Amino acid sequence: MSTCPEPAALQPRTSTDVDVLSDVIASLRSGRPFANQEDRAGTWHTPFAPFAGAGFHIVLKGSCELLMPDGRSLTLDIGDVILTPHGTQHVLREQGSTDTNSEGLTSLLCGAYRLDRTRSHPLLSALPDVIHLRSQIGRHPALRSAVSLLGDELANPRQGSSAALSTLLDLLLVYILRAWLQDEADHGAPGWSAALADPAVGAALSAMHESPARAWTVEELGKRANLSRAAFARRFTALVGEPPLTYLTWWRLSVAARLLKESGASLESVAQDIGYSSRYAFAHAFKREHGISPGRYRLTHVGDQHPTRWHPESGVTERSHADGTSKDSFSNV
Repeated sequence: MSTCPEPAALQPRTSTDVDVLSDVIASLRSGRPFANQEDRAGTWHTPFAPFAGAGFHIVLKGSCELLMPDGRSLTLDIGDVILTPHGTQHVLREQGSTDTNSEGLTSLLCGAYRLDRTRSHPLLSALPDVIHLRSQIGRHPALRSAVSLLGDELANPRQGSSAALSTLLDLLLVYILRAWLQDEADHGAPGWSAALADPAVGAALSAMHESPARAWTVEELGKRANLSRAAFARRFTALVGEPPLTYLTWWRLSVAARLLKESGASLESVAQDIGYSSRYAFAHAFKREHGISPGRYRLTHVGDQHPTRWHPESGVTERSHADGTSKDSFSNV
C-alpha cells in the first residue's frame, strides 16, 4: 500500500531560490536549436527519424495528425504544441485518411534541440515519448506569446532575427516543459512535477543546485524543510526516485561534465567547484559515473556546440499537392 509523504511546514519559496529547471536544461543542451516554418496542402506525409535530441511541432494554421510507432495517433489543431523529448520516431500527415485529398492549408512551426544523452537528467528520462499541449484560452499565456513571436520572426526575418530566434527557441523549450510540469502537478501526478512543486523537496533541490560543493548531510537538508532526517529522506526518495545524497552525487558529476565541455578550467578547479578535495578523488568518482576519465570526456566532447540538424527519414520527404505537384519538405533542415 502506497503512502503519501506527510506535509511539511515551510516558508514560501523566494525569488532568490535556485531555478532547478533552468539548471536541468543547461546541463542537457548541446549545440544550437533549429526551427523552420512550413505550409502544406493537399495529401502530405512527413516521417521523422529518431535522433539524439528533442523535437517540437506547433500548428499555426489548420490541423494535422501525428502517428507514433506503436500505432498511437494524435489530432493536432491550431495552437496545439507537440514536444518529443526523446527524439522518438514519428510521422506527421494531413488529418484523416491518406485516401482523402484535403485542400486545406496547414501551417507548421517545427524545430529541434540537440541534447546530451550520455547521462540524462532523471527529469528528462521521466518525460513521456510525446507531450501534447492543447490550445486552451487563457492557459499558458507565456508559451502562447513565445509561439507568436517565434512564428513572426520566421515569417518576417529582419535585422537581429538570428539572435532573436536563438533566444526565443530557448524560451520555447522552457515554457513547454514548465507548462507540462504545471499540468502534471495540477492533476496530482507523481514524480518530478510533484517534486518541484513540493515545498520541502523543492527547497532541498534548490539548496543542492545552488551549492553542489557543500558537504550536505540528509539531516541538514531535512532541517531546511522542517522535517526530521528520516521523514525528509522518505519524502525526497518517494518524489525524486532516489535518496538525497545519491541525487547530490549525480548532480555534482553532471555539473562537472558541463564544466569540462564548456570551460577550460583545470581538473583541480572543476573538482573543487563540485566539492571534491583532490583531482584524484574527482577522477575516480567521475569515471565510476560516466564510464570515462574527465580528461578523455573533455576531448570527446569538443565539437558538441555545432548547430542542430533534424532530418526526416532519408533526409527527404515527399509532399503531394492537390494540383498533382510535389517537392521536398524540410530539405533545408
